[in-house]
Amino acid sequence: MRADYWTRFLIPPGVWLLALFAFPLMLVLALSLGYVDDLGRAVYGTDWSNYAEAFNPTYLPVLIRSVGYAAATVALCLLIGYPIAYYIARFGGRYRYALIAALVVPFFVNYLVRTYAWVALLSDEGLVNNFLVNLGLTDRGIQMINTPWAVIGGLTYGYLIFMILPVYASLERMSPSVIEAGKDLYGRPFRTFLHVTLPQTKQGILAGSVLVFLPAVGDFVSAQLLGGPDTYMVGNLIQDQFFAANNWPFGAALTVVMMLFLSIWMIGYLRSASRDARGAAI
Repeated sequence: MRADYWTRFLIPPGVWLLALFAFPLMLVLALSLGYVDDLGRAVYGTDWSNYAEAFNPTYLPVLIRSVGYAAATVALCLLIGYPIAYYIARFGGRYRYALIAALVVPFFVNYLVRTYAWVALLSDEGLVNNFLVNLGLTDRGIQMINTPWAVIGGLTYGYLIFMILPVYASLERMSPSVIEAGKDLYGRPFRTFLHVTLPQTKQGILAGSVLVFLPAVGDFVSAQLLGGPDTYMVGNLIQDQFFAANNWPFGAALTVVMMLFLSIWMIGYLRSASRDARGAAI
């Protein structure tokens, strides 16, 4: 009886997921098998040619570029976010929650607005170039917009918090006595970090990497606003199929292929987390 009572609470979120996730996903799957008629309208069908076109080698450089940008974003987020999370968890003291709040609050601002702020900073007549010219470091502005570095920088800023929070959570769960024991065994702080702290935070690093990689590889805002033709990503390709080319079936097929690709990464992370959980239970 008690189980039946709590099961009723699953009905509203279940209906919500069915209406706003499962049903739209089925529409995308059905549309991916369709075609465009002579009037340019998307028609549902059973045509698999959209998936064959999705694997056309023409689009391979776009996918490789997207994965490369996302991987670079993960690496930068880890290099920047891990020291921040480590400092807050180990030395934040009573201010740790205030420091976490100070990191999280700026990300309440819409992602598009924050990306436009990067455009204002990095444009040819932007704040950074004006500052460099005023200091006399350069006679004219340095091109920062329309470069891969601008896109990767925008992605890193946009998803940095998704790396900091999981790593911070894993560090906070660590007992200080483990680190003290590591110091007794390994001596130097760096060796203690490599042999004790880093392995203990493996799941936090993996979780943060997945949370950063998945949205970064499909992002189109940073590439559109901070990049150019040479920084075209798969998210831009999908967007153009829906809005510019008006080829919704092909855009839906690209979306499905992208979702399957990202699901492989998610399944790999879940399997790793499951193995670690079983190992900890033994």
